[in-house]
Amino acid sequence: MKKYLKGIVPVTLAATMVLAACGEGDEEETDTGADGDGEETADDNGEETDSPGDEVDYDEYTLEDGKFVFALSGEYRPFNYVDETNNLVGFDVDIGMAIADELGLEGEPYQITWNSIILGLNDNRYDAIIGSMGITEERQENVAFSDPYYYSGAQVFTRSDSDIQSLEDIDENTEVAVAEGTTYHTMIQDYSEEIVTYDSDVVALQTLSQGRHDAVITDRLVGLINIEDQGLDIELRGDLIDSEEMAIALRHDEDELMEGINQALENIRESGLYEEINQRYFDEDIGEGN
Repeated sequence: MKKYLKGIVPVTLAATMVLAACGEGDEEETDTGADGDGEETADDNGEETDSPGDEVDYDEYTLEDGKFVFALSGEYRPFNYVDETNNLVGFDVDIGMAIADELGLEGEPYQITWNSIILGLNDNRYDAIIGSMGITEERQENVAFSDPYYYSGAQVFTRSDSDIQSLEDIDENTEVAVAEGTTYHTMIQDYSEEIVTYDSDVVALQTLSQGRHDAVITDRLVGLINIEDQGLDIELRGDLIDSEEMAIALRHDEDELMEGINQALENIRESGLYEEINQRYFDEDIGEGN
């Protein structure tokens, strides 16, 4: 029996969570293109579709029998966060659960602080990171990345009475709050020497609204949704600083599991499930790059 290393307690979604539902009472099954014996079948257009779980037993490539455990911070609303019933929910969680279903495994989100998330992966505490991790050269030295599963970008946020209008207005004396260990933390070091870090982008935005700091740099969608949901007195400033490809991180040399995840991503796009998950959280398609 495969076992986890000790040290972190996983957070499990409620058993009632429906992966491929349209928000109605009856659960709908996602067509994987396979019959009950796991053989390939034709889709509605007469073409064969691949389901990664049909041909490969992914139990061989995960740490715990029958499970696909994926890590996230739980502090990055709406991508991943803890709801009022103490369950991990959000876009990343739904994508992770859909991928697990395609692999023929039980999905289980696993909460850990962002600053330790790569270390935990390489310590074999979970199978993957599905937590809005952007692809960077530095991270690629420590993990392998899947195909991107969404695209976003960094944005400057300030209070409404601020004179800062864009990244160009930030200098070495501008106090900027960011989440520790993020690409935003690395980026702002080229502009300011007054950097305040938090475990969560959401907390950084909240403290900015409360009158602390001069600016926050975080994901554009995260900022806009938290402004609306929490009534924060802050605004986005200027254009996107850059664009990022968000992907699933695995340990190096896990080629079979990576191939299955990439096929699963392709399948949920083709089935329409990706679009359905996207629409639960966003008014725009975040699955297409610029």
